[in-house]
Parts: sequence; C-alpha cells; structure tokens
Amino acid sequence: MTRPHPAPGTLAGAASADPHTLPAADPKDLPAALTGAARAWLDQALDEAAAHPGGHGPISVWELRLAEASRRCGPAHADAARVLILRAARADPHALTRVYRQGTADERRAVLHALDHLVPGPDALPLVEDALRTNDTRLLAAAVGPYAARHLGPHAWRHAVLKCLFTGVPVAHVSGLARRARGDAELARMLGDHAAERTAAGRAVPEDLHRVLALTGPGTAPPGPATPDDVPRPAPDAPHGKES
Repeated sequence: MTRPHPAPGTLAGAASADPHTLPAADPKDLPAALTGAARAWLDQALDEAAAHPGGHGPISVWELRLAEASRRCGPAHADAARVLILRAARADPHALTRVYRQGTADERRAVLHALDHLVPGPDALPLVEDALRTNDTRLLAAAVGPYAARHLGPHAWRHAVLKCLFTGVPVAHVSGLARRARGDAELARMLGDHAAERTAAGRAVPEDLHRVLALTGPGTAPPGPATPDDVPRPAPDAPHGKES
C-alpha cells in the first residue's frame, strides 16, 4: 500500500532553465510526471522513507535511494525526488547532516532545499554556513532559501547576499530579501563599498547590487531573521554564474 506523499509545497517536478533552483512546480505533480518503472520506484522509495523515518541505524534505506534518484527518475526530476524522499522520511538534523557531509553536490543541494520543511529551529545552520563557504553557485542558491531567511543572523545573512553578488548567483534566489534588507544601513554600507571597489578596478557594478541597495531604504522591518514574505522571481535573462 502506497503511503500518502508529502503535502504540496514549493518543490518541483519538471526541468528548469535556471540551474540554480529546483524547477518551479508542486511536488505532488512529480509522481504524475513519472511513468512506468520511474513511478514505481518513487512510490516504493517514499513508502520506505515513511516506514523508516528519521535517522535510525548507521544508514537508512531511504538514504540509499537518494543516490539512485537521477538514474531512476532522470536528471530533470532527480532533485525533486530527493527532496520528497527526505520529507517523507522526516529526516532529523543528524540524518540530514550525514547526508550532507557524505553525499554528492546534488544530494547536498536537496538537503538545503528540504531544511525549511524539516528543521523548525536553527539546528541545521552549520549546513547552510558550510554551503555559503563554497563557490558552487547551485549550492549557494539553495543555501539562501527560506531556512536561511528565518535563521541566519544579520552578519551572516549580509555576507550571504554579498557572496551571491561575488559569484553571480541572482539575488532573486535570496528568500525574504526585501524584508530583511529594508532599513539595513550596514548592508547598504557593504554594498556601497563593494560597488566602489569594482568601479575603482574598472569593473562593472552588477545590476543586482543596485536592486538590493534600493531595498535598504528606511522601513520598519528589523535586519534580523524573519519569516520570508517576499521571494522575488528571477528574470528570464538573469545571469546564471559559473559552476565551480
């Protein structure tokens, strides 16, 4: 008997032109997008995850399924399948950390996308902080999602925004950007310094910097962690950055 799949959210089941994010679709659409053996595999993987939740034992069967997702579901659906499995397993911070530390870049990205659904508090911040230290633009884009918007402190969050500008990750992927940037004079100062450095070096100032700077005007929202209320969408011609 197939157990209910995770509730609808913001995850995806179809390919996206933007390599930084999961395709924008409802997760409940993914099983319908799969046919034959791929659909049967996903159903079984979700059943196994629901039957053996959390992080029991040295490794759970659902962790093995994460590594199979691309081969079983195809690259276009693998990210969404991994996140659905993590959610069905109700993976705890210990298991998420194990998957992140031992997994591939794709599996790490799935963990980051799943954090906001699975970890209510700041316990998984070390994973976000680790991703923010990399130059993998897809990992960076996943790291600045809703979980970071809720839990990253002001200093770390400002540097995450700057890291996106440094590496070419569109700031449209920074969840809660408008709310957290509003009235943040320190972020405005950092952006001004970065713009001055680029100008002095004869380099163009990215349009995204001007967008964020415009958001730092006076407002009532504090610069600290807050529930994301404004997740801008990337423009069709947004730069994608380079993979490292």
